[in-house]
Amino acid sequence: MNPILNPDHTSWHEERQSAWLYRIIARGEADPKLAHMFNALADAADEQAEIWATSIKPTPEFSPGTRAKIVAWLIRSFGPRALKPVLAAMKVRGLSALQASAAVVSHAMPTQVNEVGARHRGVAGGGNLRAAVFGVNDGLISNTCLIMGIAGAGSDHAALVATGTAGLLAGALSMAAGEYVSMRAQREVFESQIALERAELASYPEEEVEELALIYNARGLDLDAARDFARELIKHPEHALDTLAREELGLNPDDLGSPWGAALASFGAFAVGALLPLLPLALFKNGNPLMATAAVAAFGLFSIGAALSLFTGRSVWWSGARMVLIGGAAGAATYLIGRGFEVGLANL
Repeated sequence: MNPILNPDHTSWHEERQSAWLYRIIARGEADPKLAHMFNALADAADEQAEIWATSIKPTPEFSPGTRAKIVAWLIRSFGPRALKPVLAAMKVRGLSALQASAAVVSHAMPTQVNEVGARHRGVAGGGNLRAAVFGVNDGLISNTCLIMGIAGAGSDHAALVATGTAGLLAGALSMAAGEYVSMRAQREVFESQIALERAELASYPEEEVEELALIYNARGLDLDAARDFARELIKHPEHALDTLAREELGLNPDDLGSPWGAALASFGAFAVGALLPLLPLALFKNGNPLMATAAVAAFGLFSIGAALSLFTGRSVWWSGARMVLIGGAAGAATYLIGRGFEVGLANL
């Protein structure tokens, strides 16, 4: 039987691949408890693979798939915390522990002030990579459609280059401005709430102690112990404010980031995508640069779809082809609309 069509072979390969990824994560994990956990998960996956192997004769040599190799490279480059959505799509277990420090892996109550909120700290935004991919995708599709629409209207080569350049700059600047305003507004809301909480902490410290104690009591800590812990926490105002923001307000300052950083990242991602369909027009005046633009855009769309398959767990080929079909349909539609405008204007 073809091993690709053999469900036992597929299950065996998935378990072996999971074990391989677990050990890569463990080797890059500085926390020995987390490293031990991922090594134990790897051993469990290997045991499950052995069960499936009993129904496969002969047992094949294991080789990780292309997606797994890419994910392994990303883990080594960026660390597992930045890749949680990708690892979830690869069916990696134990990801919730990556949000915790060694002191709170099991969600235990912190015993020192500096442990409060520790499970939230040092966690890279798991969506950063996905946001970058979508930013490139937005730039690629929007500028390709813009160029195709203008080409359909019968514009000459110089007009296409000018239109593509204007589309790149306008789109990237718009994205950057929107991201900056959004991030700035988030920070202002947080700063306003923190200022109010700081005033309440200074004016009503005992009430704040009681509020924190009730929260920790609801999570299973004895009320007297919770009050003792809250009183100790209040002695350190900055730690107390950080904890109050997380526990009472549900605000995580580590998730906000820099408005300027977000704006520049958004600008860069969109500009990279928008540059792809513009390059053939800018570099090649002779021949049929519009066909080259379409080919480059199709390649870019396929690459983006393949990258998104890391998050969805779907086939690389299917994800890439679907993105080409969607983007191609949008480009064809704008080209035909442009042609309609050209015909309509010619008949005026």
